[in-house]
Amino acid sequence: MLKDEWTVPRPLAVHEVRTDSETVIVVRRHGNPEGPRLVLCHGNGLAIDLYYPFWSRLADEFDLLVFDLRNHGWNSLGSRKGHSLIAFASDQDAVLDAIDAQFGSKPTIGVFHSVSALACLLTSSRGAGLAARILFDPPVCRADESYEAMEAAAVRLAAMARRRTYRFSSEELYVDLLSFMPIFGRAVPGLLPLVARTTLRAVAAGSGYELRCPPEYEAQIIDYARSFAVLVDFSASGCPTKVIGADPTLPFSYLPTLDLSGIESVDYDFVPECTHLLQLEKPETCVALVKEYLVEAGLA
Repeated sequence: MLKDEWTVPRPLAVHEVRTDSETVIVVRRHGNPEGPRLVLCHGNGLAIDLYYPFWSRLADEFDLLVFDLRNHGWNSLGSRKGHSLIAFASDQDAVLDAIDAQFGSKPTIGVFHSVSALACLLTSSRGAGLAARILFDPPVCRADESYEAMEAAAVRLAAMARRRTYRFSSEELYVDLLSFMPIFGRAVPGLLPLVARTTLRAVAAGSGYELRCPPEYEAQIIDYARSFAVLVDFSASGCPTKVIGADPTLPFSYLPTLDLSGIESVDYDFVPECTHLLQLEKPETCVALVKEYLVEAGLA
């Protein structure tokens, strides 16, 4: 039995959003329904409930609507053919529309990490339906030497993802395996059991557990990300945008950190001594930056 140091509470409400013929995105409401609305999503291969050490610190003040990318988290597994960044972007617009329809329209701030942040930058709306968006370490870069570095890192990471073990006899075995991996080396204490609970599901037929987002799906998105990383134009943003990056002086640990040279048109900060998984490493600092930005923007 895994020890619970981070226990995600039951949602206040659950709403299913059909985004295409085979995809349903499960949206959950947490926090304070009377507060300013934040919509949150996560990075590749992860789940938004894994970010509970981050968003739990916002629950007293904010109306939190959280959702997982297709084929992640609470969502069922669909075909790999439909698993793409363009699908993530289309899903995101559909989810935002559905949230307004289901929970009432009010100013909404998007809080997205990594590939969900990149998807937000690629939506057809360009964020026009949002009062503002806060993007944690989106994997973007210029089409020059920075792209070459990102491409090389992405090729390595996609190959590593494809080699990942898919099934495990127990959650405890998975936690033991994670403890030897550097990716969560800077994470808050007690996070690894939450990783297991949020990224594994019980095998439907038989015993054991399997990754909710299969390795080939995760690798496919890494392949996509390196192609779309150069297409982002921050000057064409449809809403005020804040970017919070990993420490640019640290070696790449998951995906390359943001290329600082391409974001002159947005508000930018970085969190010292944090990797790409900064919300899981220094959640208090990340929350403070979110609140500071929203106060300055008159949204909190």
